[in-house]
Amino acid sequence: MSHFDQLLEKYAELAVKIGVNVEEGQTLHINAPIVTAPYVRKVVKYAYQAGAKHVYIDWNDDEITRTKFELAPEEAFSEFPEWKAKGMEDLAKNGGAVLNILAPNPDLLKGIDPKRIATANKTGATALHAYREYMMADKIRWSIVAIPCVEWVAKVYPNETEEKGMELLWESVFKICRVDKDNPIEAWNVHNDTLQEKVTQLNDKQYKTLLFKAPGTDLSLDLVDNHVWKGGGAYSEDGKWFNPNIPTEEVFSMPHSHGVNGKVTSTYPLNYGGNVIERFSLTFENGSVVDYSAEVGYDTLKHLLETDEGARRLGEVALVPHDSPISNSGLIFYNTLFDENASCHLALGKAYPNNMKDGEKLPSEEQAKLGINQSLTHVDFMIGSPELNIDGVKADGTTEPIMRNGNWAY
Repeated sequence: MSHFDQLLEKYAELAVKIGVNVEEGQTLHINAPIVTAPYVRKVVKYAYQAGAKHVYIDWNDDEITRTKFELAPEEAFSEFPEWKAKGMEDLAKNGGAVLNILAPNPDLLKGIDPKRIATANKTGATALHAYREYMMADKIRWSIVAIPCVEWVAKVYPNETEEKGMELLWESVFKICRVDKDNPIEAWNVHNDTLQEKVTQLNDKQYKTLLFKAPGTDLSLDLVDNHVWKGGGAYSEDGKWFNPNIPTEEVFSMPHSHGVNGKVTSTYPLNYGGNVIERFSLTFENGSVVDYSAEVGYDTLKHLLETDEGARRLGEVALVPHDSPISNSGLIFYNTLFDENASCHLALGKAYPNNMKDGEKLPSEEQAKLGINQSLTHVDFMIGSPELNIDGVKADGTTEPIMRNGNWAY
C-alpha cells in the first residue's frame, strides 16, 4: 500500500470514528459527490467494521447540478422531493448518523441567475427544516469532511499544474486534519481537550458583550443570557461524543439576535451557493443588517440576506486564533469548512439552540423571545485577521482583552 493510500485509510477511519462515531447497529447516511467514490468505499468499510447495520449513499454530481440550473424550468427550483425530506427526518428520529463529504467547486454555479440559486436553497431548507432541527441541536451525530477535486485545486493553486496542485492540496488537507500524525485519532482527542480548556475559560467569564475592532470593523455584539461556548466535539442526545467538523479550530457561542450594532468587514472570500462573495461589509442596527456592500458577488449576498427575516441577523460568533494550522498554511481554500477554521467568524441565520443553556428544549417561539435567531439558513463568514482585537464586557461593565492582534490574550 502506498503512503498516500495509508493516509487515505486513516482519513476514512477518522471520519467514522471521530467524525460521526458510528456504533453497533446504527445506520449511516452519506452524502457524497461521485468523484469521491474511492474515499467513500473506504468510509463504508470502516463504518461496517465499527458495527453499522446499514450504510446508505446519496450520490451527487456537479455537472448534473449545473445542467439543472442551466436548463430546468423555473418551477423546478420551487419543488423538493417530499420522500427525501421525510426520509432524512425518519433517519434522524431513528438515531441515524449523517456524514457529508465535500469535493468543493467554488465556481460551480458562476454565471447562473442568483435568483434561481436562492430559490433552490430556500426550497431545500424549508423542506429539510425538521431534519435540520435534529442536526443543529446535536440530537444526532453528523460530520463534514472534504476531498480534493480538480476544480478545487485550480482555485487554491491557480499557478500549479493539475498534478502538482492535487499533490499539494492533499498534503494540506491531511496535515490540517491531523491525518499525517502517527495516530490521528489520538491527536484529535488531544486537540478536542485543548479546545475544551478554552471553552471552559470563556464559559466561566460569561461576558455580556463582545467588542470587535479591526480595519473596516467596529462591532458591538451582545451574547444571550445563559449562553454556552462550545468547541471541537459535541455530545449527541444519546450521550455519544462526535466531531461535526473535520477540521475544526473554533470555539463558538450565540449572539443575541437583536443585540448587534456596528460594521463588520470580511477578511476571506465566502463561497455560497456555488458562487464567491468577496470584500464585503455588513452594517447592523439592533441585530439586523441595514446596509451592505460587496466588490464581488453583490447579487448573491443580496439574495442570501433576503432568504427570510432571520437571514439578516446573526446566529453564531466563533473565535479562532490567527496562529492556527489553517491560517498558518497561508492558503485561502474558498471553502467555508476550511476557511472558517483559519479565522474568527460570524454566521448569518439560524443559531445553534444548545449555545444557550437548555435552549434546545424550548419551542422555537420561546427561543426567539430569548434572542435565539430563527432562519432557514446558516452561513458563516470570516472576519479574523492579525489586526483584529476583541474585548469582553462583563456584567459589571468592566472590559478585558480576549484577543489581541488576532490571537488569544489569555
